Amino acid sequence: MSFAHGLYERFRHLIHEMAKFGVIGLIGVVITDLAYNLLYYSVGLGPLTSVTIATIAATFFTLVGNRYWTFRHRQGSGAGREAVIFFGLNGVALLIQYACIGLTNYTFGRTDKLSNNIALLIGIGLGTLFRFWSYRKWVWAAVPPAPRAAGRPAEPAMGPAGGTAAEPASPVLAARSGREPATVPPGPARAAADGAAGDEPGRSR
Repeated sequence: MSFAHGLYERFRHLIHEMAKFGVIGLIGVVITDLAYNLLYYSVGLGPLTSVTIATIAATFFTLVGNRYWTFRHRQGSGAGREAVIFFGLNGVALLIQYACIGLTNYTFGRTDKLSNNIALLIGIGLGTLFRFWSYRKWVWAAVPPAPRAAGRPAEPAMGPAGGTAAEPASPVLAARSGREPATVPPGPARAAADGAAGDEPGRSR
């Protein structure tokens, strides 16, 4: 259970994107299929003309759905540029559908409705995989992580008489500041402090 949860957390964003993309894509497939059958079998247009018009109609819907729902959290490059790249990539996906329908109609000679719809669905499936990959790579790129502020070393706190908190304040500086000098223990440190005090101008030795 924990392994499955870990996998989900690792690929959570990808799973959510795929689910939303799938919903938008499924609606796009319905639009494409209905428009294709209407134009080809009812209006009497050719198979490639029908699939072109149907795909363009579905592309407008998928552009809006993916931009404002599937990939709305990703970084875009402006609506105009996104639309140009989006339609360019859909043109490549359309060529994939052309290949599937063209092979069925002109290479294998299967012009019946069942064969055409199977070829259409295969082309849509392959085109959808290409779209999902290319949209994430070129249309809506991943949002870059916010840069972390570089840590600065903490400055040492100043003591009451000009020294740091970790060091005892100088008796001379403490005297100049009007504060009571810190008690310096006898020994070499006391002798050095007395010598520094005796070197001040105005003092008698």
